[in-house]
Amino acid sequence: MVKATIVGRVSDGLPLAQGLRYMNEENGYLSCYRQQAEFILQEISRGVLTASKMTIHVDHFCFNYLVENGVVFIVLCESTYPRKLVFHYLQDIQKEFEKFDKTLIDKITRPYSFVKFDGIIANISRQYIDTRTQANLSKLNANRKQDLDVATEDIYNILERKRNSETMRRLSVTPQADSTIWCSARLEVIALKWTPIMILVITSVALLWASLVLTDEFIISSW
Repeated sequence: MVKATIVGRVSDGLPLAQGLRYMNEENGYLSCYRQQAEFILQEISRGVLTASKMTIHVDHFCFNYLVENGVVFIVLCESTYPRKLVFHYLQDIQKEFEKFDKTLIDKITRPYSFVKFDGIIANISRQYIDTRTQANLSKLNANRKQDLDVATEDIYNILERKRNSETMRRLSVTPQADSTIWCSARLEVIALKWTPIMILVITSVALLWASLVLTDEFIISSW
């Protein structure tokens, strides 16, 4: 069963529209999956996920997405839901989205502000609730032997690669920040402030010691 849907822009990863199930938050757990869907949208926008079609497994659900003409269509459904039917659903949404003026879409600046499309998503999703309707059975049986060219991934692998990438980036930046002889910017400031004073004190002590030694030698030689 289709649980939730979001539509987003590839260029900047901005979510444009969402299904009514997201808006009403009928099930509290969907908020967590919504964040994961937004994360997937960002990874597509950053060019990390390059496939135009992908199934991403998470727990007993899966995300399926379709990228067309700079727009991402993502749906969350149960893992047992027929994948072939899922992509029919995404294609139906994509076709409806294409009817809107692209210049209008490009002007959207606030997340989920394309509310006109939310109702369209809700209407289409209702058509896919029951997989046993005649229309859905026809879609499943059409080109039955043809395999879907869809990449498969696990969201925890994607998250792990994200963490590793961030760790490597931090490690590559850290040596530059700690490259001074003092290994710390704070220690370097302290050193620059107090080193001249210490040099002056040491020099003064050395001169005083030298003068005392010379005075002692003069007194001894006078005797």
